Amino acid sequence: MRFFNTAGPVNCKKHYCLPPLERFDLEEILYLIEQEKYFVLHAPRQTGKTSCLLALMSYLNSRGRHRCLYVNVESAQAERENIKEGMRVILGELASRARAHLKDSFLEDIWLNVLNQRGSLALNEILTQWAEQSPLPSVLLIDEIDSLIGDTLISVLRQLRSGYDKRPGLFPRSIILCGVRDVRDYRIRSGREKSIITGGSAFNVKAKSLRLGDFSGEEVRMLCSCHTEDTGQIFAPGATDMIWELSEGQPWLVNALSYEACFEMRENRDRSVPVTSETVHQAKENLIYRRDTHLDQLADKLAEDRVRRVIAPILAGEGYPEDIAEDDLGYVRDLGLIKIEGNVRIANPIYQEVIPRSLTYGTQVTITHESVWYVREEDGMLDMDRLLAAFQDFFRRHSESWEERFRYKEAGPQLLMQAFLQRILNRGGRIHREYGLGRKRTDLLLVWPCGEGKAQEVVIELKIRRGDTEKVIEKGLRQTWQYMDRCGTDHGHLIIFDRRKSITPEKKIFRREETYQGHRITVWGM
Repeated sequence: MRFFNTAGPVNCKKHYCLPPLERFDLEEILYLIEQEKYFVLHAPRQTGKTSCLLALMSYLNSRGRHRCLYVNVESAQAERENIKEGMRVILGELASRARAHLKDSFLEDIWLNVLNQRGSLALNEILTQWAEQSPLPSVLLIDEIDSLIGDTLISVLRQLRSGYDKRPGLFPRSIILCGVRDVRDYRIRSGREKSIITGGSAFNVKAKSLRLGDFSGEEVRMLCSCHTEDTGQIFAPGATDMIWELSEGQPWLVNALSYEACFEMRENRDRSVPVTSETVHQAKENLIYRRDTHLDQLADKLAEDRVRRVIAPILAGEGYPEDIAEDDLGYVRDLGLIKIEGNVRIANPIYQEVIPRSLTYGTQVTITHESVWYVREEDGMLDMDRLLAAFQDFFRRHSESWEERFRYKEAGPQLLMQAFLQRILNRGGRIHREYGLGRKRTDLLLVWPCGEGKAQEVVIELKIRRGDTEKVIEKGLRQTWQYMDRCGTDHGHLIIFDRRKSITPEKKIFRREETYQGHRITVWGM
């Protein structure tokens, strides 16, 4: 039985998969190898890089024109700045992989002696001897290169560079470095040299950088069709589109949503039950609630200062300060957290959900309000006036102390509001979030089930007061109505956060009813 893969390299005999060699431009890669180039393949974690490299190794070896070897150097990360011990791990891994993939024991026989003779420079010598005795030009694929730390990474890059002039007879004809980031973007702190070394200077023989992309919408449909072909279980109209929309093709998310919907949700193990859009939505909630490894690693990155400097203005809807570092933007993009497409935005709707939830998790679990107090007995709908009045009171009394706990203080009010709502909606509702750089607002759509096949939908617009309050409200009403119109709901609330220190909290509090384009919108001052 095949299934959707969410851990480790894909195996097309065991997993539903897209052919790995079709994930990148194979013609371009072969062209670069023929030209004896050293180049980079990079992409965010869990996008299929390792699967593609293993497939490339098999393909090159099957053609009989090269001897290609894949090696993963991540295990040397534990040696950190100890170059010789790092070399010990890398050379041992090279020997093991050559024995396993090429049935070649040459490296196994010599690597320890070379290490003892050459010490921290052993990598250059071992690759020289391997290429020298190889009956065919050798190609080396180095995975997880950017997992190495400090001087160990610098040493590896420099040894590869120093052998460049010996290729192809005395060094690998072509080397592909694979990792999360392009090598030119590495900023490596050297303990020995007491300075920052850039990857571009340590490895200035790189010819090109290739990036492994996300799945297209068509590729998502192709992947899901493998399940239908194997099991007969269909995806109802809109279901695969929903997988694409929520993930924007991020490979792990696509597989995780599909696996959750088809294998983890027990009711859907009955293959006569179609996978629907609502199933996919529930699968998304399950993944976020469990904080599966991929999402947990994502959340962990949010603690880094260089990530905060990029993400915080997006959450707050602000523009970037003039001194934002291009390197920070590149780093967060390469992590897969953002996309830069004319503007800077969170990479996909699931990450849009994960980021604020992760940043406010501690707040959510310590806010004591329960949703039962805000559900009307007569129709099961949320009493939004009562709920937002409670938040208004909560914000007046606790906002300063709670915001101080947030690492992302720039987006404190927005995060506190979302934490409060998430605590309420955890019993069955959900929040759709829209925010982005320079929008000057955060759009929230609350969806609350309130009967068989029925759902209450409420728009909440969050704005920070800047300038005249009435002008802020005037603009906010238009924006709230536009979002209501797009979502197809008549229920809208506009919340204005006043962050002036010169005004007492009591003076910031107000509530009033407004009408815009024939729709009632409640305005709340906080």
